[in-house]
Amino acid sequence: MIKRTLEISREPAYLAVRHQQLQLRRGDDVVASFPCEDLGMVVVEHPQTTYSHAALAELMLQDAIVVLCGRDHLPCGLVLPLADHNQVVSRIQLQASIALPLRKRLWQQLIKAKILAQAENLQRNSPAARKLREYASSVRSGDPDNREAHAARTYWEAWLLQSPEATETERFRRDPDGDGVNALLNYGYAIIRAALARAIVAAGLHPALGLHHSHRSNLFCLADDLIEPLRPIVDARARELTFAGERELTQPVKAELLNLLTEEIQVGTFAGPLMVSLHRYVASLVKVLEGTSRELEIPIRCNSAVTAACGS
Repeated sequence: MIKRTLEISREPAYLAVRHQQLQLRRGDDVVASFPCEDLGMVVVEHPQTTYSHAALAELMLQDAIVVLCGRDHLPCGLVLPLADHNQVVSRIQLQASIALPLRKRLWQQLIKAKILAQAENLQRNSPAARKLREYASSVRSGDPDNREAHAARTYWEAWLLQSPEATETERFRRDPDGDGVNALLNYGYAIIRAALARAIVAAGLHPALGLHHSHRSNLFCLADDLIEPLRPIVDARARELTFAGERELTQPVKAELLNLLTEEIQVGTFAGPLMVSLHRYVASLVKVLEGTSRELEIPIRCNSAVTAACGS
């Protein structure tokens, strides 16, 4: 069963728990109630939201995560459950001892899949898409030639030029600190990153121990590694919203981006909601670390032409 995502942004609420039901209260009134076991993510944006300790503890016991948003409306923090996986110690030890050649090979797979997924977001026979596929075919172990950056430059220049009404003036400049369309992308990425962190912890791994990312102040290096080939999924939805005239991070736009977690995604032979697919994705990483598989099973959009290529 897919877990539900709850967003609190329009009005303040007090989050309490009663009989394992998360209650949203305003004053003495209970305005909504949800079984904690049904919740996978609670996104809290309204600055006047308050919590009981029991509510947060019950959400953690039910393997939910709480995403906290800052003044810019973007996620700025996570409350994650401690892993209760029966192999958590051995898996973290295995994760910490990954040999450099394997790290590089996994990063190669991730970047190749990311570039192919970016190409899928462009007109198939366009010069930019052909160039991206050429970059993907030349990604080497560890990506020492930085094909990821070269591909990103080509991709973002063409990203908004897929509309019949688009002109050269609509070339997009990706800015992680930008507003407008950039804010849509940032919000979508942050939601997928949070869901990935949840799947990582559930698999008995530690989100801070990455494959490629390794900044000492980043607690989510592994999530930042694994999200790379998933970013084009967010890009596609953000572009749809942009072409529909939505260029600001409004509440309806956030709801559309949150719905990405329920979008049907393919992982190997499995097709199902993205939130479920993330667990299969992380499980495939565990298999590689344990030596029972060589390839990651990377989620892709259903009916994508990269289906056969992502794992190679």
